[in-house]
Amino acid sequence: MSMKTVMITGANRGLGLEFAKQYAAEGVKVIACARQLASATALTSLAQQYSNVTLETLDVADFQQIDHLAQKLAGTAIDILINNAGVYGDTAAHSFGHLDYLAWMDTLRINTLAPVKMAEAFLEHLQLSNTKLLVAISSMMGSMADNTSGGSLLYRSSKAGLNASMKSLALDLQQHQIGVLIFHPGWVLTDMGGPNALIQSPESIQGMREQIARFEMAQSGSFIKYNGQVMPW
Repeated sequence: MSMKTVMITGANRGLGLEFAKQYAAEGVKVIACARQLASATALTSLAQQYSNVTLETLDVADFQQIDHLAQKLAGTAIDILINNAGVYGDTAAHSFGHLDYLAWMDTLRINTLAPVKMAEAFLEHLQLSNTKLLVAISSMMGSMADNTSGGSLLYRSSKAGLNASMKSLALDLQQHQIGVLIFHPGWVLTDMGGPNALIQSPESIQGMREQIARFEMAQSGSFIKYNGQVMPW
């Protein structure tokens, strides 16, 4: 069987970088995408360490760039496409009453629209593979049922939109035998997660990789935690 290929967006830091590290160490072919490779020093050194890691410049907010990368990689089978790139968007200075609507639109573009655009652009690449799995890194904050604290309008709405979109894609892509998995990675100690987080990135990524490895089509469209626990919508 040929070596698996995993494509990761936002691979320069946090969860994306940890995904790249773990898959690279396992001998999987990694296509690691980052907005600015020049400043992605940890990712660059990873690519120097592992010949199975390829770096690509990709700003997921630029849909033309997504199309160009898809054309550049035409004919490349992608087994697992991990939509990891994301932004928080909310700031204390721009909470309700002082909302920054342009920032909200940017947040929706990156967190909600871009993963769907990636799925459209890389549909043929997924179809060429054996695994055919589309993964979205979402958040418990995208859950309506779990929202007991309010706030974070930009982030919450963008992740709820991502969940709704991916649930639809899970149904729409069944005809292509492409599976969809939506993750809450846990509250992880990253730049976005902050210092009060409950787990480290290696634990979260290890858990998600285990769920990815044992994925079956009957699960497509599920929203689960890194440890496999089903999340409330």
